[in-house]
Amino acid sequence: MNWSKHGLVLSMVSVLGMAAIARAEQPLGVVYPDDGHETTASQIFLIGTAAPGGEVTVNGQPIERSPAGHFAPSLPLALGENVFTLRRGSEELVLRVMRVAAGSAAPVGTTFAEGSLWPAVDIARQPGETVCFGAIAPPAATVSVTLAGQTILLAPQPSAVDLPPNSAVLTDLNQPATADAAQRYQGCLPLSQPALFYGNSIPTGAVLPNPAQPVTLGQPDYQLQLAGETLRQTAPGSVSLLPLLNPPVVQVTAAAGTARTGPSTDYSRLTPLPQGTRDVVTGREGGWLRLGYGAWIRESETQPVPNAAPPQTLIRGVRSRLAGEWTEIVFPLQVPVPVSLHQGDRTLSLTLHHTVAQTDTIFVPRDRLIQRFDWQQLSPTQTQYTVQFNSRHQWGYKLRYEGTSLILSLRHPPPVANSRRQPLASVRIFLDPGHGGPDDLGSRGPTGYPEKDVNLVVTELLRDRLQARGATVIMSRTDDIDLGPNERAALIVEQEPHLALSIHYNALPDDGDAINTAGIGTFWYQNQAQDLAEFLHDYLVTERDRPSYGVFWNNLALTRPAVAPAVLLELGFLINPTEFEWIVDPDEQESLADALADGIETWLRQAVSE
Repeated sequence: MNWSKHGLVLSMVSVLGMAAIARAEQPLGVVYPDDGHETTASQIFLIGTAAPGGEVTVNGQPIERSPAGHFAPSLPLALGENVFTLRRGSEELVLRVMRVAAGSAAPVGTTFAEGSLWPAVDIARQPGETVCFGAIAPPAATVSVTLAGQTILLAPQPSAVDLPPNSAVLTDLNQPATADAAQRYQGCLPLSQPALFYGNSIPTGAVLPNPAQPVTLGQPDYQLQLAGETLRQTAPGSVSLLPLLNPPVVQVTAAAGTARTGPSTDYSRLTPLPQGTRDVVTGREGGWLRLGYGAWIRESETQPVPNAAPPQTLIRGVRSRLAGEWTEIVFPLQVPVPVSLHQGDRTLSLTLHHTVAQTDTIFVPRDRLIQRFDWQQLSPTQTQYTVQFNSRHQWGYKLRYEGTSLILSLRHPPPVANSRRQPLASVRIFLDPGHGGPDDLGSRGPTGYPEKDVNLVVTELLRDRLQARGATVIMSRTDDIDLGPNERAALIVEQEPHLALSIHYNALPDDGDAINTAGIGTFWYQNQAQDLAEFLHDYLVTERDRPSYGVFWNNLALTRPAVAPAVLLELGFLINPTEFEWIVDPDEQESLADALADGIETWLRQAVSE
């Protein structure tokens, strides 16, 4: 896993000249961080190496090294520039790391903090919806905002609490912390049609807006008063009202529209919306749309549907059908509506939004896959259908619209043969050697050895062992080529293997402890992949006698495909000076591939038989 792009080995300055460097068996070098690296972390690790023997110091202090000469000390960072001088004998290397403050900087004088006025982009909301305006300004200031003739005071807020990034879970540093010292001001205002801003007195000759058209209220005008000085500043974004009558309707044009909990990629993903899904737009923010059922989607993944009414549908009879390796359940609707899917233990629940059930007849027979099929009206506009499985193992699903009918496809268990020689005959396995190409090296070991290379070596060893057991193996790459994570995930969806593994070696964020962090980590996202992730993780830890880094639920591109159990394996930490030697040992790579193949076969046999 690549937390930061590891740079090339830094140039050295030797006090005895280049001849001394040329004689060194293994020159003093640092592969991470780059000279001039910038971070908000309170510490940084230096990943590098030097010839074994002798002493390596950082700013005069000796550092720990592995028998092969590798090192990865974590060093504290002060705000501003930090200079680290590394020495071994006559070799010297100077490295500069800049620590910058996290969060918003406090403004100086009678000013607003840069970029703090809301909204930063154009937004649109429904008439009557309450929005909250905010700014960062000096303490003890009086701050107000005016929009469409309406002025409100913004109140100073108590000390805010910041949440660390999601990656902080990986270093056990995910506790909330007190935010920066900048004073935040906030106030909320219900957005009404402009005529209502006049109160009880509408000026003579005032032109009232057409309720069937959007209305622009303009850019909020902020005012700051402090110590007799006044500053006025306009927010970058404007505020508009969506039409009161006939609100806009859009249709999803992407193969699987990415629905999120908020208007940016910082927000969590929800169930992807099948192509053709329709919904009303209840808000806009920059290039994002808020849909009627509550999720946000990029405007670029949709297109307007002129003169369309907000989607509402009935649903009556439901039936299933066999389609090769899949059971398809067909939900006939009047219009393609948004859906939400949740997988539980032995269950899969599908919620149809803007839907009212008139369901009295269902044909979903009990079979090897499905034990029971139920429905309920969750709310006046939400109908939920629940599949109960015979086994705790789920093997994948797909969602699509055919016209206005929603098709839920459920994967059957893969066939596992009784043959000792080829037990995986008829099983298709997707293997992805992570990273690749000149610009995507992945993490790097102390010598600069790139993750992309060892990923490919171990994956090819695993491929050969799986093929020897009869499996059909699909490789995302067999050469050093550029292939983005989403391209790899798309290959899984296209190929529909019975399971998918992405092979990686690990690194850490800057706050991590590279010397004391080692072991195998496993990542899953879809419910059907949890058991595979936990089994393979425990199997490798036991069989190869490796430390356990842990099993994580993580929204990664290679764990996201829902058509099969998909797992991402981090088989060790390249940045750990000692574990690096285990990772690059050819004999250990062979043994690791053996254990992986054995674990995959064992899990498949157990999962299919349950």
